[in-house]
Amino acid sequence: MTERPVELLGLTRSKLAVALQPIIDRPFRVGQIYDAIHLKGVRSIAAITTLRKDLREQLNQGFVVGLPEVAALHTSSDGTRKFLFSLHDGATIEAVDIPDRGRHTLCVSSQAGCALACRFCVTGFWGAGRNLSAGEIVAQVYAIRFGTPPLEPSLNLVFMGMGEPLLNLENLREALEILSEEISLRRITVSTAGVVPGIEAMAGWERRPNLAVSLHAPDDERRDRIMPINKSYPIASLLQALERFPLEKGRRITFEYILIRDFNDSLADADALARLLKRIPSKINLIPANPDPVLGEMMVPPRESSIRAFQQRLMDRGYTATVRRRRGDDVSAACGQLRAPS
Repeated sequence: MTERPVELLGLTRSKLAVALQPIIDRPFRVGQIYDAIHLKGVRSIAAITTLRKDLREQLNQGFVVGLPEVAALHTSSDGTRKFLFSLHDGATIEAVDIPDRGRHTLCVSSQAGCALACRFCVTGFWGAGRNLSAGEIVAQVYAIRFGTPPLEPSLNLVFMGMGEPLLNLENLREALEILSEEISLRRITVSTAGVVPGIEAMAGWERRPNLAVSLHAPDDERRDRIMPINKSYPIASLLQALERFPLEKGRRITFEYILIRDFNDSLADADALARLLKRIPSKINLIPANPDPVLGEMMVPPRESSIRAFQQRLMDRGYTATVRRRRGDDVSAACGQLRAPS
């Protein structure tokens, strides 16, 4: 079997220097190649015209830029764009571009599929897939950022697409090292379903993105029902890890809470949630459930009055509580709706 070329997109500056050492004649060439890919968004080695032609030909023999094919693009009535990317092995993933008042938020995937089987998530319904490489993670961002129209580098980036980022920790970390050269870590958020070992590993990183945690219920009994991972890492152990998580001044942990009618949306649930989080600098993002045929009849959003009452109760308890606006749901690009089966 022919060995697959090395993905340049997934190599940090230091790893790129090591990989190119046998064929690069002068050290500054590494910087030329890195900047062409990550600052200028070139899509092929042939397009790195600052290099001699013979050097480009030599690089082509063992390396590839590795941008994915856009297999489909769906644009919502609100301007949200959902991309279906086809990867080299036939796997498919989805990523979403969400415009908002001149700034864009990109929601990207970390795995092709997900093994966690959360009841509110279509990705989990389709089951496990493989981890994405660091290059495949970076490639989603660049395919959108350097696409048509090109986007400014002042993006927000959220790892809330397909997969559990903290089950792909090393590739995630290398992708973040690359992406954070242009996108501040303060504008990058990694969302987890509560993988405690991954949270503890991130706590030891020298530089960290924002952390968001999918909580979705104020007690283990209900969280078990909608998030099987809770049986491995119940709420108490999750909160203990989060209490130890280092936060720079002014930063907080975001807790995502899907509101499901007559399941977790009462004022008593809001009070229980407030008690749970009292020891953690927190902000709470309330997400009315997004109905989807494959998720069954349970995923019904509360009435608007119930949503606002739940939000106000948390605010009365001193929390910052926001309600996520539904974006892109007419093209199945909203929270929990990414699937990309292949």
